[in-house]
Amino acid sequence: MKKLSSIFFAILFIAISFTATAQSKSGAEYFNGKWSVLIKGLPQGDTKMIFLLENRNDSIAGVVQDTTGGEIAKITSVELKDNEVTLYFTAQGYDVNLVLTRKDDDHATGSLMSMFDAEADRVKVPVVSK
Repeated sequence: MKKLSSIFFAILFIAISFTATAQSKSGAEYFNGKWSVLIKGLPQGDTKMIFLLENRNDSIAGVVQDTTGGEIAKITSVELKDNEVTLYFTAQGYDVNLVLTRKDDDHATGSLMSMFDAEADRVKVPVVSK
């Protein structure tokens, strides 16, 4: 019986050490990449935009694109927290902000100007092998 409990505790210890090392990304590291963002309820209807975000000195820089890849705006300012980012940019002559909060590894939710709901999905870029 003593041997059985020793084996049980050894397995439990190994399981805990694996979960402790598997920490998820946060901050600029999490939001880095290409994001497809659906803004709901805009006067002209639901709109999808692409955000290309990259790490720059523990912050984020990037551009906003339409669905065809045409640049709409550059991100002018960023406020970054562990699981939340606020992106500032100009759209149709207005200074706007988009707040995104991490939902899981590949999804975030938030709002545009605290008025319009936003859903963001990470765009997986296929790996090209040579």
